[in-house]
Amino acid sequence: MKTSPPAAPVRFDPILLCAVLALVTLGLVMTYSASAVLAQDKLGDSLYFLKRQLVAAGLGVVAMAMMMKLGWRRLARLAYPLLIVAIVLMVLVAIPGIGTTAGGARRWIRLPGFSLQPAEVAKFAWLVYLSYSLAKKREKVATFSIGFLPHLALCGILVLLCMLQPDFGSSVLLVFMLFVLLFAAGTKLSYLVGSVLLALPLAFVAIATSPYRMKRILAFMDPWAHRHDVGYQVAESLMSIGSGGITGLGLGDGRQKLFFLPEAHTDFIFSILGEELGLIGVGLLVALYAIVLWRGIRASLAAGETFGTYLGLGISSIIAFQATVNMCVAMGLLPTKGLTLPFVSYGGTSLVVLMGSAGVLLSLSANTQGAARPVRAGTTDLREVTA
Repeated sequence: MKTSPPAAPVRFDPILLCAVLALVTLGLVMTYSASAVLAQDKLGDSLYFLKRQLVAAGLGVVAMAMMMKLGWRRLARLAYPLLIVAIVLMVLVAIPGIGTTAGGARRWIRLPGFSLQPAEVAKFAWLVYLSYSLAKKREKVATFSIGFLPHLALCGILVLLCMLQPDFGSSVLLVFMLFVLLFAAGTKLSYLVGSVLLALPLAFVAIATSPYRMKRILAFMDPWAHRHDVGYQVAESLMSIGSGGITGLGLGDGRQKLFFLPEAHTDFIFSILGEELGLIGVGLLVALYAIVLWRGIRASLAAGETFGTYLGLGISSIIAFQATVNMCVAMGLLPTKGLTLPFVSYGGTSLVVLMGSAGVLLSLSANTQGAARPVRAGTTDLREVTA
């Protein structure tokens, strides 16, 4: 009697892959729904934004596959080159004539056929470098001069380059990454709390001296009192989400995207999703992000090497943090930050980088097939990748 050959081993987490692809697919559908009328009116092509997002999704699939093929261990060798490239791009975008200005911010570099947003590249590069550096210095992370101060100083440089654009949302995300990984690496809590207390006056000055940031605070405090000026966007967003009810108005039947809600296909795409798909659609979206976070953390803790653990925790935290902030902004729970909804909002660079990051998580997930293996204490396990 012939026996069938054993099944090939699973090389990645299928649950994580399906959750990411579901988010990307949902994003493509909602991008078209939220932008079709605007694109037809302004550009004469209702498919304009969808076609560009489809191209970005295709490139994102390639980036995901490349990261899975490359493997997360080899990223350690690229920590410094990636960071240098990111810093150069951040400097270039600040130069008039190279960086392109839109909506009062210079955040893009126009290239033939597409636009590059250096801040998105900087987020990934900063995460890879930070994971590598903290793993390499694991025994000295608790020291102020080696484990804390150099990373804080380098983060300050990246934040300064972001603020020159200005891009307050990306600045917050870079600092968030730093604190998450420093905390995970075992930095003294007193250093983290002390730096936050010292940064509060600087944050207050940055907000108080910027008219547009003050307007965002006013809109957050009472959007209805400023319904026809600075609170207009938040008020329209709340009306959009509130009108969706349990089941929504139906896909494509939303009203606020009809020139009422600005940035309906980018920063406020969650509002349109809530309006058209209702609480059921919002629940599905949150569940998909929860699955990505769950499977990402699972893969991180099973990596067996410190660098992989930090890398996976960082990517999972970024996706969860950015999604939470975006949804809270749309519901008026946080001031407007300018952070897109991961995998869903329109934006080519963001989608490609996020899908590439998901590829890193999928590469990590190859270690989770079977029992999870904890990180071995007291070692960085970087000899193989730096040899």
